[in-house]
Amino acid sequence: MIDRLMEKIERTAAPIVIGLDPAPGVVPETLFDESAKRLGKTIEAGAAALLKFNREIIDAIRDIVPAVKPNIAFYERYGLEGIRAYLKTIEYAAACGMMVIGDVKRGDIGSTAAAYSGHIEPASLYDRTFAVWNEDAVTLNPYLGADSIEPFLDAARQRDKGLFILVKTSNKGSADIQDLPIAASAGAGESCSVYEYVAGLVSEWGKGEGLMGASGYSKVGAVVGATHPEVGAKLRHIMPRTFFLVPGYGAQGAGAKDVKHFFDSRGKGAIVNSSRGVIGAWKEAGKGAGYIAESARAAALRMKEELGSVLQV
Repeated sequence: MIDRLMEKIERTAAPIVIGLDPAPGVVPETLFDESAKRLGKTIEAGAAALLKFNREIIDAIRDIVPAVKPNIAFYERYGLEGIRAYLKTIEYAAACGMMVIGDVKRGDIGSTAAAYSGHIEPASLYDRTFAVWNEDAVTLNPYLGADSIEPFLDAARQRDKGLFILVKTSNKGSADIQDLPIAASAGAGESCSVYEYVAGLVSEWGKGEGLMGASGYSKVGAVVGATHPEVGAKLRHIMPRTFFLVPGYGAQGAGAKDVKHFFDSRGKGAIVNSSRGVIGAWKEAGKGAGYIAESARAAALRMKEELGSVLQV
């Protein structure tokens, strides 16, 4: 998975992933109205509007961006119909040649973690296997420790799948826990913060058998927020062979110069996420629903140019 992702980034010259996070206000009301005319004012209509919106975005960026990252929370709020829209979004993106990072942030113990790993491990039933979710990679919360991650590591070893484990997140409240000092670390020195300790664990997990790609980067990646540029170089040092998923670009305030040190010396090793800055560009530009695709493409091209200017790729 990591080699495929890096190849697609190389081919598009765009270390970019677009977050398909259709929050209220991001999807034009006219799309909901159109769906309601066909399906009534129902939850099915709402989910159909999300899917239509996502397909317009994907069509607009499929040739210039290597990956999308749907956050499952925005679909779960619509229940079963929302999950259908999530699955159909994944299916459509894959059919368009894009890779999909499922932003599911799972993390639980024992058999529950093993069940959650079904996002990247086919379900076994009736002496058959069923691929249900079909994400190329998923995000994970490591708060419950190594046994909450191990089922996903097993799945990644056996299949062409990847993981992105939360290390230093982009939200302001991340400091409440992630910045707390602790006395020992897994490879980050004698004294460190919680996020540095987790970074050491992620680096070690990624060195396991069957997890390292031919590119020199592991299938086990890290989520490192662009809104904390001062930690980028520090975490790159702790995790030299860990691929970074970098949220927080654009609407959350981070720019191209902020993420430069999240990459390695070759301008590789990371992919930067923008959600509202691209999918909500129609609104920011003061345009109507008819400009969703045009505005998204223009925003993605600007992001590509901005990153290219500092990474020289």
